[in-house]
Amino acid sequence: MAKPDNRENNPARLQNAIDHTVANLREAEDYLDEHADEISAQDKQDIEAKNDRRKESISGFIAEKRDEQNSQ
Repeated sequence: MAKPDNRENNPARLQNAIDHTVANLREAEDYLDEHADEISAQDKQDIEAKNDRRKESISGFIAEKRDEQNSQ
């Protein structure tokens, strides 16, 4: 039997995802600031692309959290 859909913790779960993604984004930016001249152009491009995806994810998490809060 399937578990009932418990959405009470969704805003907290989404906030946790936002916090972790922002922390990873900042850590990668700090790494680039400190080591950009020591890493290959490809590695730098890969990190920047991943950060772009992180920014998109953060926007999505925020929108989803807003929707969850409005539906409660």
